[in-house]
Amino acid sequence: MPDIIQIRLAGFGGQGIVLAGMLLSIAGVKEGLEVASSNSYGAQARGSACKSEVIFGKKMITYPHVLTSDYLVAMSQGAYELFLPEMSRDGIILYDRFNVSPDAGSPYPHFGIDATGNAIEQSGGPQGANIVMLGAFASVTGLISSESLTAAVEENAPSRFREANLAALKAGFELGAKAKKGEKV
Repeated sequence: MPDIIQIRLAGFGGQGIVLAGMLLSIAGVKEGLEVASSNSYGAQARGSACKSEVIFGKKMITYPHVLTSDYLVAMSQGAYELFLPEMSRDGIILYDRFNVSPDAGSPYPHFGIDATGNAIEQSGGPQGANIVMLGAFASVTGLISSESLTAAVEENAPSRFREANLAALKAGFELGAKAKKGEKV
């Protein structure tokens, strides 16, 4: 792992982007990494732009904001288009196939995950797509172990959604493993 890994999760308000960033940060701490994180969202609670930035490091992190993303997790088309130009040269993108149509000319490796479709299939609604994407992110990147991420969800996700979130996380791990092998998921 490089000294610093910069991760940006982005979408729109109501998709659970801030929660996903918090859980990813906690998993990083459980892995023994130095972690810094920040988030922002538009003036509206739902529907406006939202991002969560997580930085992992081997040593103390001196600036808590992403400058260029090593990884972009895009949950909406607007987020994808906004943050695509801010990728590092060797960046990797995970995107929600339900909500994002990737740029065919983009030079970055892309992993399409049907997170929202999976959440709708499992629970009848899009809730949990953020957790599916976290599981896929862990499987595709190998930055965080499934054990650390599972513990972060068990300990910090809202208790009334714990079982549903754990099921979504497991689905994400499986989808990410398939995507890493090149299968369409």
